[in-house]
Amino acid sequence: MKPEITYEDFEKLDLRVATVLAAREHPNANKLMLLQIKVGEVEKQIVAGIRNHYTPEQLVGRQIVVVNNLQEAMLRGEQSQGMLLAASDASGVVLVRPDREVESGSTVK
Repeated sequence: MKPEITYEDFEKLDLRVATVLAAREHPNANKLMLLQIKVGEVEKQIVAGIRNHYTPEQLVGRQIVVVNNLQEAMLRGEQSQGMLLAASDASGVVLVRPDREVESGSTVK
């Protein structure tokens, strides 16, 4: 288990529901996928290590949960403006997502 955090630490995370607008394989990394997402009215790109678990066609139109305020990073030459949340076990990786469609940009608490 990781070290405990305070509620104030947790409050720093801006977790939001995003809609995947487009997805494509990263041209320079075998495990990465490039996702164009919409969070509320803002469109951005995230890079996610889910290429071995999802095809682009499976992702487009899906809602996912993202860390919206993660510091931007360049990953293998592509800009990533957030991070999607996923769970993994022996059976593979699954996306964390709402169990019904909600408004893009909705806050996750």
